[in-house]
Amino acid sequence: MKTLEELINKEDPGWDLIKEWFANAKNQFEILSKDNAKAEAELVKAQVTTRSFMGAVIYETGGILIDYGWLRILGSGNPKLDRGLVEWNKGKTFDSDGEPPRYLLVADDVIGGFFAINAGSLGNEPGNVYYLAPDSLEWESLGCGYSDFLRWAFNGDIQQFYQSFKWSTWKEDTEKINGNQTFSFVPFLWAEHDSMESRDKRAVPTEEIFALMLEIQRTFSNQ
Repeated sequence: MKTLEELINKEDPGWDLIKEWFANAKNQFEILSKDNAKAEAELVKAQVTTRSFMGAVIYETGGILIDYGWLRILGSGNPKLDRGLVEWNKGKTFDSDGEPPRYLLVADDVIGGFFAINAGSLGNEPGNVYYLAPDSLEWESLGCGYSDFLRWAFNGDIQQFYQSFKWSTWKEDTEKINGNQTFSFVPFLWAEHDSMESRDKRAVPTEEIFALMLEIQRTFSNQ
C-alpha cells in the first residue's frame, strides 16, 4: 500500500488538465467541494496517484455533477453526492480491501445508467469505459478510457446521447433529488412504451436500482 504522500503528485497533477477542460466546458457542471479527510482516505483506498485523472477527481472533488445533476461523476463524496468512488464499489465490484475489482463504477445518471471501467469482466476492451444501459440492460463499450470520458462529460454532446430519455420537466425533477437517488420508471425503460412523458417516475436509492438491474440481467441470461 502506498502512503498518501506517495500518491500526491505535485509536479504533474492531473487536476491541472481537468481544470482546462471545465474552463472551456460546453455542458453545465458543478464541482462539488471535498472534505479533506475523506478525500485523503479515499485516495489511499484507491491507490492511484493524483497524476492520474481518476486520482485527481477523487482527491480534488467530492464529485462532479453534469447537466444539472443528470450525470454524476464519483469523487470522494459530498452531501450532494454522498458516495466515495472506492466506498461505492466495495461489495459491488470487489469484496475485500486490496482485491482487484471486476470492473470499477465511476459514474452514473438519474435514469439508472452506470458507467464503469472494464477490468476484464465486461468485454474485450479492458481499460475502456462501459455503459450499463437502462434500456438494453447490457454493458456497452463507449470506445474510450476514463480521461476521454471526463472530457466528453464536460464538452461532448451529452444531449444527443440522452435525447430519447429526457422528458419535459427533467431539469426540475433532477434538481429535486440528491446524488444517491435515481429515477425508477414504470414501465421499465427496457420495456416498450410510447414516451418518457407518460412513464411513472419516482426517486429511489441508486443502490436499489443497481442491484435490480443486475438481478434482471441474471434472470434474462438464465432464460
